[in-house]
Amino acid sequence: MIGRLYTLLLVLLLPYMLFHLLWRSRRQPEYRRHIGERFGFYPGKPATPLIWLHAVSVGETRAAVPLIAQLQTRYPGHRILLTHMTPTGREAGRQLFGDRVLQGYLPYDFPFAVKRFLRHFKPEIGLLMETEIWFNLVQACKKARVPLLLVNARMSEKSARKYGRFKALSRDSLQALAAIAAQTGADARRLVELGASSVEITGNLKFDVEVPPSAIGLGKNLRERFGATRPVFLAASTREGEEALIMEALARIGIPNLLIVIVPRHPQRFEQVAEMLTQRGIRFQRRSTNEAVAPETQVVLGDSMGEMFAYTTACDIAFIGGSLLPLGGQNLIEAAAMGKPVLIGPHTFNFAEVSELAVQTGAALRVADADELALMVGELLKASEKTQAMSVAALAFSDRHRGATERLMALIEPVLERRDCRMGGA
Repeated sequence: MIGRLYTLLLVLLLPYMLFHLLWRSRRQPEYRRHIGERFGFYPGKPATPLIWLHAVSVGETRAAVPLIAQLQTRYPGHRILLTHMTPTGREAGRQLFGDRVLQGYLPYDFPFAVKRFLRHFKPEIGLLMETEIWFNLVQACKKARVPLLLVNARMSEKSARKYGRFKALSRDSLQALAAIAAQTGADARRLVELGASSVEITGNLKFDVEVPPSAIGLGKNLRERFGATRPVFLAASTREGEEALIMEALARIGIPNLLIVIVPRHPQRFEQVAEMLTQRGIRFQRRSTNEAVAPETQVVLGDSMGEMFAYTTACDIAFIGGSLLPLGGQNLIEAAAMGKPVLIGPHTFNFAEVSELAVQTGAALRVADADELALMVGELLKASEKTQAMSVAALAFSDRHRGATERLMALIEPVLERRDCRMGGA
């Protein structure tokens, strides 16, 4: 009965879903493409067995890189099917993997759509990245005997409260999964409280992401364009409202010759941030122009996709956005992997444990607000010994937490082997 009510609610929300696609397509026309896939209609059937991995958007897609590499190495006879929910995730997948994987949108959680998806692709196994628990999808996979795993799983307190409002659905969905691999002990505890019967702690895949040499080369090139002697502060993955707070605070501090690089989290906000800078009379250049930065330029607007490692290489200090305002923060692992001093705001509930560990080990500093952020930037730029100590701590922190991919493969391989045995004996 609860499942039927859930599906009825989805049907009632269908006009909103279509309106949402059209609304988002005003700034991202890609939302108007491949709409049929969102309802289970796909071109051309694959000719080889598939391992299906679902990565909602950009962050999950990048995190999946080491796992996909291992799956392709160990199962060369299988093709990877990579599904997303956002165009930016799909584009990130295209940039990272090209035609080495199949790509598509995961359909909305209507029973007819998910059944059509499973009939079309017939995946050997399904891997859902991070926090994707869809009732009809999980039940359809169980009925079709497709083992479904929740991997690199995270469950913040906020997300746990949301899922907790639908206890029966959450419990049934979690218990129908073949396995659950959580990032941290706190994530595992919340998943168990929601009804999961068994959860393994495998760590965070993002620690295993290798920095591409091309990204380092691009970062060095960017640094030359920024000005080799200018101090460079990176505001990475900023969210709405944060850019203005940062600019106002840094202006009050008045750090000589400082270049601020702002990279908004969502590409649809590039124009919005550009308009804010223009209205405030701030001299800025766009990264997309690919030009050397003029000495009088105050801000570089990072209006490019897939270059965060390069931006981090080119900076002296990195602030991780989404944390000045109560938005939950973004992941600091990429910046730590580059050995950069990391600053975070007070709101990091989406990445609570990794943020706290980074602070405890000296890899990151937490600031209370934008004013303290600006003061800390000024202090760090003057204190080379402190920035060097933070850099060493960041690299050690990143190295210490590697290994999630191997632990996750140890969980996936037996499931695939059992599946192969059943199929071979059928």
